[in-house]
Amino acid sequence: MGKLIQRQKIRYRIRKKISGTAVKPRLSVFRSNAEIYAQLIDDDNAVTLVAASSRDKDIAAQKITKIEKSKLVGAAVARKAIELGLSTCVFDRGGNLYHGRVKSVADGAREGGLQF
Repeated sequence: MGKLIQRQKIRYRIRKKISGTAVKPRLSVFRSNAEIYAQLIDDDNAVTLVAASSRDKDIAAQKITKIEKSKLVGAAVARKAIELGLSTCVFDRGGNLYHGRVKSVADGAREGGLQF
């Protein structure tokens, strides 16, 4: 079984348990080899409320490690969420291990004021 198929099964298993609402959205993290993306999703209405990525101009311009960029992505998501009046969310690691870049997104979001 390929690594991608395995990760997809893990994602389905996680998504069975967690779901985002308008008041408590799901913080979904997607990690590619080069970039990282995070978005707050309201699954009831199937809409993305807030999104941030390491490709955003202010983050991409900085010459720092991928882990440090991930922390900035988490902080950016938190800042945008708080502007919308959201303070809590559920974390969706997207089938990745809670380690490294995925963990630093969570840390950045927590420091930015999101609770999960």
